[in-house]
Amino acid sequence: MIQADDLIKIYKTRTGKRIAVNGVSFHVKEGEFFSFLGPNGAGKTTTIGMMVALLSPTSGRIKIDNLDVTKYPHEVRQRIGIIFQDPSLDDRLTAWENLEFHGRLYGIPGPARKKRSEFLMEVMGLSDRRHDLVRTFSGGMKRRLEIVRGLVHAPRLLILDEPTLGLDPHSRRNVWEYIHTVRKEVGMTVFLTTHYLEEADGSDRVAIINQGKIVALDSPERLKKSLGPEVLILKVQDKEAFRNYLFDCYPSITEAIREEEGGQLSFPMPQERAESPWEFLRSLPFPILEASIRRPNLDDVFIRYTGQGLADGGQGKNSGGDQ
Repeated sequence: MIQADDLIKIYKTRTGKRIAVNGVSFHVKEGEFFSFLGPNGAGKTTTIGMMVALLSPTSGRIKIDNLDVTKYPHEVRQRIGIIFQDPSLDDRLTAWENLEFHGRLYGIPGPARKKRSEFLMEVMGLSDRRHDLVRTFSGGMKRRLEIVRGLVHAPRLLILDEPTLGLDPHSRRNVWEYIHTVRKEVGMTVFLTTHYLEEADGSDRVAIINQGKIVALDSPERLKKSLGPEVLILKVQDKEAFRNYLFDCYPSITEAIREEEGGQLSFPMPQERAESPWEFLRSLPFPILEASIRRPNLDDVFIRYTGQGLADGGQGKNSGGDQ
């Protein structure tokens, strides 16, 4: 469904040039749920812009459904649905009027437009509000309506750019239940960017982009297993001294050390040590105030490959605008 090969995007600046995307390649199979993660400034937005024919690559090629995006932008846009993170509904229209307007722009015949709109409104739990002005909707309802609108023209690929940003946990969970229901009902490929790693954890595969390059690409489970079987969470008296000790003695975990809530430090069990975690802890030349063990999660993976947590909002070493 998606074939991106050696994509490069260079922007001209007043002082020279900036490479936003630097040799990105990935393929997404038909029907796959694929997540694309990265800190702000990593190249996510630029890559999506090239996928939907809003930006032209400096070099490289991208195909959607076997169509070259640069050569056939109109045909590609007919095959994709896009849910951007910024609201794009007309809140002076009703929910139904928004769908009618969108469907007419795509040239969908009246009977097909009506049938599909009614089906999607039912699946998304919006049927009883179809004739209400969008301005009266809650944030969660607006996101669900945007998803309905993005699916009215029966896209083969649904691109979700932060689809639940700003929603409360209950609304986020509901939106994802609806997305998965529609995905099973109509069958389509889903391409997701998100700051909520639990949403990406249900993907078939995850790609992590950092500083314009793909730095990891695999299933969530394989990526987590690549860190090892355990993550240690420790509370020590002198965090900086302990962190420096880990940096000096165990370079394999340097990028994966993070500070948890409550001032604890977490890091994968060093690959240089073959003994059990508890034997490793007993060997440390530092007093340990508290200790626990858990399995690695996607946030640990993200930190390992980017040096910051996704929830940091890009305020780490790669900040500078989500391009």
